[in-house]
Amino acid sequence: MTARRTDAGRVIAGSARSIRLAAPGTGTRPLADRVKQTLFAILEPDLPGARVLDLFAGSGAAGIEALSRGARSATFVERDRGAVTVVAANLERTHLADRGQVVRAEVMTFLKGLPAETDSRWDVILVDPPYDDGASLPALLAALEPHLASAGWLVVKHFWRVSLPIQVGLLASVRGRRFGETALTFYRLTGVGGPRRTATETAGATETAAATEVR
Repeated sequence: MTARRTDAGRVIAGSARSIRLAAPGTGTRPLADRVKQTLFAILEPDLPGARVLDLFAGSGAAGIEALSRGARSATFVERDRGAVTVVAANLERTHLADRGQVVRAEVMTFLKGLPAETDSRWDVILVDPPYDDGASLPALLAALEPHLASAGWLVVKHFWRVSLPIQVGLLASVRGRRFGETALTFYRLTGVGGPRRTATETAGATETAAATEVR
């Protein structure tokens, strides 16, 4: 049975501003405008020319917002056939299809099939798994580490009660935001090839993740 399409909100800024997006049925959680505004206010300086990976893409709203704001390309990974169709339609609707690639696959299967070379690294990785997948997130973060560019951002949208690790390999949590039941946790690379942080900065990140800001 084909999932009922509902509205997934609008593109907030950029070339596709105000265009409304379809959503693949009632099983998805649209990216609320206030969450989107906070997320992209943080990412905005690094978006022009960026390569973006949108995992558990749903309607594709996050990756499409990035493209609208100047990202060079976006790869959307989603396992649901109906959602894949909706992402493709939303890319056409926003006139961004020439910069978007839609892949139907399980996220971990997709990642295992990637080469280790630098051309499989992204500047921005957006992760929006089902809320009941919290236990699998540490393994997913570890799998994503080799595919994040040295100065890149990895952002996980998750249920606020899910505690994400402060450090996974070279990935370190640098900030967090909470919006009701939804939380965003931001990761960057530390050490070789990434921004280095002092012990004080690391402690600050730990406190931020432990007491996520409510907005």
